[in-house]
Amino acid sequence: MNKTVAQDADYSTREVAEMLGMAVRSVQLMVDRGELHAWKTPGGHRRIARGSVEALLARRQGRAPVAGAEARVAAPTPPLQASDARTRVLLIEDSKHYQNLASLLLREQFPDLDIRMADDGFAGLAMAGQWQPELMIVDILLPGMDGATLIMSLRSHPQFAASRLIVLTSLDEADRLPYMFALEGLPIVHKSRMVLDLPQRVRDVLALPSSARP
Repeated sequence: MNKTVAQDADYSTREVAEMLGMAVRSVQLMVDRGELHAWKTPGGHRRIARGSVEALLARRQGRAPVAGAEARVAAPTPPLQASDARTRVLLIEDSKHYQNLASLLLREQFPDLDIRMADDGFAGLAMAGQWQPELMIVDILLPGMDGATLIMSLRSHPQFAASRLIVLTSLDEADRLPYMFALEGLPIVHKSRMVLDLPQRVRDVLALPSSARP
């Protein structure tokens, strides 16, 4: 296929960022992770395939993708039910490794927490609306909607005013700069220090006593 001819049918990184309401850097990371399909013009400019963007928008809107879009739409999930009066914690993290590590760590130290998981930003936002967690632990580099965009969405809705936030990330301080517009004032836990720092941040944010440890 002649990509020069097809160029006008595809999008620039900035156009996709504006369409999705995300930072340009977040779109670039989605391309790097294979979540959006892209190619480069002879002049070295990145173009993102229209079908890939349409498929992502279809998932975001909960409808079937248009013909030719390279994606599947997940089946709708039933509404979440609050299991009991325990403090609700929602971990929004796409890595199964870090999901398991954080879940194990928190359940060991805080057995009275009710912990749920979301694999991406859109699912996390939907679960937050249904479940109304007291605490959300949010990764920055999420598929579909990056953590900074998710946090801004949460902060813009009065229904989440009582929810507390902790940021979880593998990004070093310099790499976090493009996202600091949303992260200012929030506790940040680097994944390399999760075992040491996450329980204390949860304890501080929820005002849990040290005796909460088993």
